[in-house]
Amino acid sequence: MRVLVTGHRGYIGSVLVSVLQHARHEVVGLDCDWYGDCDFGRMRDSIPSFEMDVRDVEFTDLLSFDAVIHLAALPQDSASQLDPSLYEEINFEASVRLAECCKQANVSRFLFASTCAVYGNGSGEPQNETSSTAPITPSAVAKLRCEQELLRLADEHFAPVLLRNATVYGVSPRLRLDTVVNEFVGSAVANGRVAMRTEGRAWRPLMHVEDVARAYAAILAAADEAVCGQVFNVAITEENYRVIDIADCVTEFVPDCTRSIRTGIPDQRSYCVDGSKLRRALPHLTWRWTLPQGIRQLRAAMLGAGLTTGEWRSDRYRRVMRLSTMMERGELDTTLRRHESVHYDLQRSR
Repeated sequence: MRVLVTGHRGYIGSVLVSVLQHARHEVVGLDCDWYGDCDFGRMRDSIPSFEMDVRDVEFTDLLSFDAVIHLAALPQDSASQLDPSLYEEINFEASVRLAECCKQANVSRFLFASTCAVYGNGSGEPQNETSSTAPITPSAVAKLRCEQELLRLADEHFAPVLLRNATVYGVSPRLRLDTVVNEFVGSAVANGRVAMRTEGRAWRPLMHVEDVARAYAAILAAADEAVCGQVFNVAITEENYRVIDIADCVTEFVPDCTRSIRTGIPDQRSYCVDGSKLRRALPHLTWRWTLPQGIRQLRAAMLGAGLTTGEWRSDRYRRVMRLSTMMERGELDTTLRRHESVHYDLQRSR
């Protein structure tokens, strides 16, 4: 199958490409490469790709593809550093337009990376795909709106698959330290402590980046009747943790590490997620990672890379911080466009 992966140089995308290649798909990437100098180790980008903002894709760019996996998105901004309208433009409008272009180009399989954050702030009861949604952040609001529009586009020739990702962790060539597990392990390795910013009572569903990639590959290969037009939590029911329990797990597996909490500051986002629907749809798919295994992997990789306190604090592995830096330097304008952008036609791609 010839597959286009948007955001192929991102945290999930750089792992997904290898999984798809191993499954013998012909993979092409599309990425504006905002984080081009933020590698963790060596980036192996050997696939054909073209450097393009997802907002600029035309249906003619998609005519040769059997499927599109849409990962490219503006990351969650917990510090409210970015203009909220950018989430509307990139995570909603551009994503819907991309799906419309796919439909026009007769690309029938469209996998959309959504988020479990659409559940907002619920109880400790696992939320399934029919549970009520109450997104809190601009990113999650835009993702949910996009889900709704994609389902309206669905017909016998175009059936999107909507994938609500759990909170992802684990080693990637484009590592992030602004997700909870990775941040805690990075702090433990670099600083010898995990300093929580809240009371830590909120729930998070966790999933290793490699298991996320394997789930996407399995969905790509599944029969239409099993997945198309469906919403799935890409999550493991048994891997829901409170944030304070994640911190305790990190201190258990990183020697000589302590943790602290900030009392009186609750986390506004809390969601425990049921992943059983995906398991029923793909009964032969198994999960390879648990949180303790992922913490050990992250610790070993960070020690091997010599992660320092300065690197942990820097914008190298923190997406919104990096975008803010690029705007301050004049590398990006206020709409997150490069001042001298180049549109690479697919036929002339690297």
